[in-house]
Amino acid sequence: MEYRSYLQLAKAVLSVSILCALPLASAGNAADKIIGTPGSPSAKRVLEGDQLPPPALPFGGEIANDALQSKPWWPPAVVPPEEAPNVLLIITDDSGWGIPSTFGGVIPHPTMDALAADGIRFTAIHSTSLCSPTRAALITGRNHHNVGFGVISEQSTGFPGYDSIIGEDKATIGRILLDNGYNTSWFGKDHNTPAFQASQSGPFDQWPTGMGFEYFYGFVGGDANQWEPNLFRNTTQIYPFRGKEGTWNLMTAMADDAIDWITRMHQIDPSKPFFVKFAPGATHAPHHPTKEWVDKISAMHLFDDGWNKLQETIFENQKKMGYFPEDAKITPWPTEYIKDWDQLNDAEKKLFIRQVDVFAAYSAYMDDEIGRVVQALKDIGEYDNTLIIYINGDNGTSAEGGLLGTPNEVAYFNGINAIPVETQMKWYDVWGTQETYNHMAVGWTWAFDTPYPWMKQIASQLGGIRQNMTVTWPAKISDKGGKRDQFLHVIDVVPTILEVAGITPPRSVDGITQAPMDGKSFAYLFDKENADAPPPRDTQYFEMFGQWGLWHDDWFLATKVNRTPWDAFGPGNPDPLNNQVFELYDLKNDPTQTTDIAADHPDMVEDLRQTFIREATKYQVFPLDASVGPRVAAPRPNITAGRDEFVYTRPMTGLPQGDSPGILNSSYTITAEIEVPEGGAEGMILTSGGRFAGYGFYLLEGKPVFLWNMVDLERIKWEGKDALKPGKHTVEFDFTYDGIGAGTLAFNNMSGVGRSGTGTLKVDGEVVDTRKMERTIPIILQWDESFDIGSDTLTGVNDADYKPPFPLTAKLDKLTIKIDRPQLSPEDIKKLEAAMRDKKASE
Repeated sequence: MEYRSYLQLAKAVLSVSILCALPLASAGNAADKIIGTPGSPSAKRVLEGDQLPPPALPFGGEIANDALQSKPWWPPAVVPPEEAPNVLLIITDDSGWGIPSTFGGVIPHPTMDALAADGIRFTAIHSTSLCSPTRAALITGRNHHNVGFGVISEQSTGFPGYDSIIGEDKATIGRILLDNGYNTSWFGKDHNTPAFQASQSGPFDQWPTGMGFEYFYGFVGGDANQWEPNLFRNTTQIYPFRGKEGTWNLMTAMADDAIDWITRMHQIDPSKPFFVKFAPGATHAPHHPTKEWVDKISAMHLFDDGWNKLQETIFENQKKMGYFPEDAKITPWPTEYIKDWDQLNDAEKKLFIRQVDVFAAYSAYMDDEIGRVVQALKDIGEYDNTLIIYINGDNGTSAEGGLLGTPNEVAYFNGINAIPVETQMKWYDVWGTQETYNHMAVGWTWAFDTPYPWMKQIASQLGGIRQNMTVTWPAKISDKGGKRDQFLHVIDVVPTILEVAGITPPRSVDGITQAPMDGKSFAYLFDKENADAPPPRDTQYFEMFGQWGLWHDDWFLATKVNRTPWDAFGPGNPDPLNNQVFELYDLKNDPTQTTDIAADHPDMVEDLRQTFIREATKYQVFPLDASVGPRVAAPRPNITAGRDEFVYTRPMTGLPQGDSPGILNSSYTITAEIEVPEGGAEGMILTSGGRFAGYGFYLLEGKPVFLWNMVDLERIKWEGKDALKPGKHTVEFDFTYDGIGAGTLAFNNMSGVGRSGTGTLKVDGEVVDTRKMERTIPIILQWDESFDIGSDTLTGVNDADYKPPFPLTAKLDKLTIKIDRPQLSPEDIKKLEAAMRDKKASE
């Protein structure tokens, strides 16, 4: 046979092979739908299979020796099903059931009101009772322990349910939609990147951009100063507020950026749907609204009658709006913990009203900015075809301000939760500005969770776990203003989005078999005829900090609250599975969880307890751990783990607290070798933290200074008497710690942390200042600030001395940090073990 005949035969075989291969699963998903002319540049592919990324289709053209005799063939672009909607997923922060006007609250939420009128109100969607655990469940469709977020990453421990790492077998909604042809984005709070993977060295697979969200604009961590946040675009830190301090605010900026992204994506390709996760910092502390909104809310005098009256007003509103029957009861005011309003003095009332006015302004401001994003959808003609899920709160309202509120939430996380009112009053006029990291008093927290008892952190009470939401999709939801009372959980959101988009949950992603989703779709509840249909499942567990509950067919087993959320630093319950008082509620007839009937149904209590154990075993809840504050200080695998010496030879900024050298509860020596130019020098050598807690080592008017900012309540300073002369110098700060260290935390004991120590400042080997600190910071520095060398990003540790960035004008030759962490002796361990046994025996 001639060569040309062989070539013709080969071309024929190739063409037949291509035609035969198209329907085979091994060469693409068998049921994939091709839209348009196959092989043309405009051809599209809708996935029907369950493998991501989808298998490549075989080349469908013809290849000869020359292009003129060949037939081109383009692989079709993957697109979602034709009627797949855009998705705007909104989740707010630390917001209880009774906050928005949509659900009976007094704080105006006109955006949520309008979306409710144009969609459906859901009254019983549930959270985990804490921030990032809820958010991990929300983006994966799995229970929070099942994706490693039994607690926030800052408290992570070395167990599968608590390591704060979302496994590759649990792809996020961002990744699934991205591989199915969506544009995907995330704005605002990212509290699902491990605290020990948040530095510039990565890895970045647990950042939004590594989890399928193509664009990220927001902050990494639990909260952020809204005036000067630790802000990222994708994985690069940005500072758009520079020169605009006090006028620029992240709430407006993230709305601006979301509107810009949505508009750009739409005008580039109007046919391509988009997914937006919009996660404001509001209303997590610090409460940072603009002055305009504070003035608006203050002028409404919503809170002048106090928190008891606020609770009554909200509950009456909720009954009038049909959320609860007229005979519904409410848990009595917890006077054993929180004073009645009429027991307060005038100074307390004045301060507390200021606190709540600022909080309410932050909430109303947030809803207004969300309204601008919704309006942008209308402006581009995509509102009708957008599924808008607006979830009020990732848990109940926060009590982390303590009984008196606080001008600085960082103080709370270091065990200082009762700053006297007279001390707080010096911040009264600047409450909510960049000069505070503020939170409100607990009485408001309880009222804002009306009608349910308790609050954030408490997984066994509805005030901690029951949220509300609106769902709007004008093109598909016809039951405008409808209400649904079925039990739902945030794990149900991902399955719902996938169902309405017509997308199959993947069986494998990147070759990794996917764990099944724990949630179930509630899309069927969009139809009016299903308004009274059963909920998507009959059982759901809850657990946080060793307090737990189990919902089953409207029965709710709950552990009695044995630790208030504002008491985070005492020893934890040593046996949180069994050392509990159990409560039982019939939520069908007692929708506000007011009447404990456990004594009447001991068999049911035991059955539900066993069900919880089965669920807990299945979803990686064990080992239960009731500690709160101590877990923040526990060791975890950051990039400094196992190191006790750090050397730097050039300026560096932006290293987050979770990845920087930790000097708390230790002895340490910081040595800077510098060269002072003619004319003298000033500026920051090293700092970690900021205005609300941290330390700085700097030259002030040429004199060396080491300063500890003690949660903005006190500043302890060591200072040289003379300015450094031109030339080379070695400046050193040496600190000798008196305590036995953070090792005591492993024994449920805080005796080793926050103890005294003596600091000594030296210049060229000569002591220039020494003094003792009677107490040191025990747990954490300001977490939304960074470890900086050569300048100071964001806020400074002492506004009276300098203004950031305060660059170092001396030449830095070498900076060395040596840390001597105390080690427990055998005798220490024996004492701690004995104390732990005694504690357990007494309970």
